[in-house]
Amino acid sequence: MTIERFMVEGELPPVSHYCHSVRAGNLVWVSGVVGMRADGTIPEDTVAQFDIAMDALDTCLRAAGGRPEDIVKVQVFMTDISERAAINPRRQAYFGEHRPASTLVEVSALVDPRMKVEIECQAVLPEGR
Repeated sequence: MTIERFMVEGELPPVSHYCHSVRAGNLVWVSGVVGMRADGTIPEDTVAQFDIAMDALDTCLRAAGGRPEDIVKVQVFMTDISERAAINPRRQAYFGEHRPASTLVEVSALVDPRMKVEIECQAVLPEGR
């Protein structure tokens, strides 16, 4: 089985020794993405950060050949879990009828103290894609 590692142009460079996404056969893993814009700015609003992170997740997933409907598991890390209801409509819009398994965890901090959300996922691509 071939393993492909993707460094996605236009996405934030990794803060450590990892790549944006990895594909092994028909399996794809997307590293944690955050709500920081390409210019390094971070909006204060959790929903705005979530939207940026979801856009990055989608870009990294597609770079490895995946689509939203291929995601089988998503993990969301938030610094304030009470804001879950605010991001839920965005999740529903992105996944639609293709509901993945999901974990949502409150964490004490992310890599930058201004960050409020980080998202990662795993996907299984259909045979032949």
